[in-house]
Amino acid sequence: MQKALKGASYPADKQSLIKCARSNGASEDVAHALDGLPEREFANPADVSKGVGNEAS
Repeated sequence: MQKALKGASYPADKQSLIKCARSNGASEDVAHALDGLPEREFANPADVSKGVGNEAS
C-alpha cells in the first residue's frame, strides 16, 4: 500500500489517493482497497492504512 502511495501529498482525499496509486502502477487489489475508503481527508499514510483496515473487517 505505501509503495502505491509514494509521493502522495497529505492531507489527501480518497480520489487523490486513488489517482496517486494508479499513477504508481498499483495493483487492482490496492486500487479496490482504496476505492472502499470513506470520502474524507486522510492525514498521513498511517491514517490511510487504518481506513483500509477498517474496511476489511
